[in-house]
Amino acid sequence: MTTRNELLDLHDQQVRGTIASRLPNNWKPSRDGPVLQIATPARGLAFAQDLDGLGVEELDALIGRVRDRSAARGQAIEWKTYGHDRQDLTERLRLAGFAPEDEETVVIGLADDLTAAGEAPNGIAIRATTDLTDLHRIAVMESEVWGADWSWLADDLRDRIESAPENIVVIVAEAADELVSAAWLVIIPGTEFAALWGGSTLVQWRRKGIYRALVARRAQIAADRGIKYLLVDASKDSSPILQRLGLHAVGTTTPWVWSPTT
Repeated sequence: MTTRNELLDLHDQQVRGTIASRLPNNWKPSRDGPVLQIATPARGLAFAQDLDGLGVEELDALIGRVRDRSAARGQAIEWKTYGHDRQDLTERLRLAGFAPEDEETVVIGLADDLTAAGEAPNGIAIRATTDLTDLHRIAVMESEVWGADWSWLADDLRDRIESAPENIVVIVAEAADELVSAAWLVIIPGTEFAALWGGSTLVQWRRKGIYRALVARRAQIAADRGIKYLLVDASKDSSPILQRLGLHAVGTTTPWVWSPTT
């Protein structure tokens, strides 16, 4: 049995440690010491490991450069932090004008254990798609779920599919002609991991087993491809479901965001 700490170490090595090698074509990375900063069509991203060797002034300067590069583009930026990062990181981000969004739980489990997570409920059809029309329908659905403009998502998914079609599988759930939920499996090449992303469902279609069915469908695809572990950065709504299905909480992650409008 792999322990929580062993799973977290695998995550840091194979997931956090390989981000730069698996970006979509329209994501533009740059390096600043231990920080990988990425310009994306939505908002910028910053990922960092091995910050413990920096003094406080060095860390503050690094955070400031990340923020200022994003400001020069007129773009918000998300610095993805983890609960086991250096203890003062979030306070230094706060002092630089970043603010936290909702904390998520990092959960990891065996793909083979999730293939029977749930069947599609009556009246729900689940299928894979690469069709651009479906990707735009997903973006419309996500915009309704989150109460924000997610129109960028269609182009982002299309770019992921065009960049590495073997590493992403987009799944939709439909009731008659209505798209009610969507999720995608993102395979992390060269590792034992794939990530379960998406998984958003229209409010009126929740608590019917659709989310579990999407987990099972993606787990089966992952298992068929020889993927050992499935990873989710799970919301407070998804985390209990996933842990009941057999995934294990190994840590937490919180986006800290700076915006030009802050």
